[in-house]
Amino acid sequence: MQTHYLVLSALMFAIGTVGVIVKRNIISMFLCIEVMLNAVNLSFIVFSHYLSQPRGQILVFFVMVVAAAEAAVGLAITVNLYRNRNTLSVDEADLMKW
Repeated sequence: MQTHYLVLSALMFAIGTVGVIVKRNIISMFLCIEVMLNAVNLSFIVFSHYLSQPRGQILVFFVMVVAAAEAAVGLAITVNLYRNRNTLSVDEADLMKW
């Protein structure tokens, strides 16, 4: 039964990776990164349940905290980019001059 969840986790991670590589919009890239982090969290929970250890679930909590901080910093950078360049394209974000 755990293999189904691990396959789902691998598919989610692959979809997130393809999204980060293909997308050019910074918000879409952040969403794909969040999908990848959730895939890793799912695999941590599956292994934690399989090994009967709560360490994986504790680690998921810390990953979620880091993901929230990453989303806040990413949103601040996105807002700053849009104010300065009037675009959300990653190709336009090579230089952020004031």
